[in-house]
Amino acid sequence: RRSPQARLPHPPAAPTLPLVTGPRLEDVDEEPDSLSLKGVRVIVVDDEPDARELARVVLSDEGAVVEVASTAGEALAILARSGPCLLVSDIGMPGRDGYDLIRAVRSLPRDRGGDTPAAALTAFARVEDRRRALAAGYQLHATKPVEPLELVALVASLGRVARSAI
Repeated sequence: RRSPQARLPHPPAAPTLPLVTGPRLEDVDEEPDSLSLKGVRVIVVDDEPDARELARVVLSDEGAVVEVASTAGEALAILARSGPCLLVSDIGMPGRDGYDLIRAVRSLPRDRGGDTPAAALTAFARVEDRRRALAAGYQLHATKPVEPLELVALVASLGRVARSAI
């Protein structure tokens, strides 16, 4: 088990053009209370067990209620069972990838989670990757590896997206 201070892993083939589109550690100037995730429900989707566990620990430590899934199918089942929440998903997964997942979520009726705020958390960091993620239906795109505080800020940002949509 890795320490929550460890960085989330990423595939060996690193992207050639780094792009930071979610909150960056140096941009997080919010008061700690404004980043509180107390009671926020989050589904974390990643095929990498260490990445899922680290995200679960980091977000849970900040008060979030976290469910993890290793596949798009598992994530959709959790969403159907649990109702409204936030979604943080890897893109590069075997079988149904993160693009398939967000398209499936967006095809759901609103009352069944079709408007679930979602962030892509991925090693795919080129400008084209960001555009593709946003076009597919994610509201935010952030690159791995991510620092724990950046992950908390990302989820807090998603929570603000959810509140502004009400």
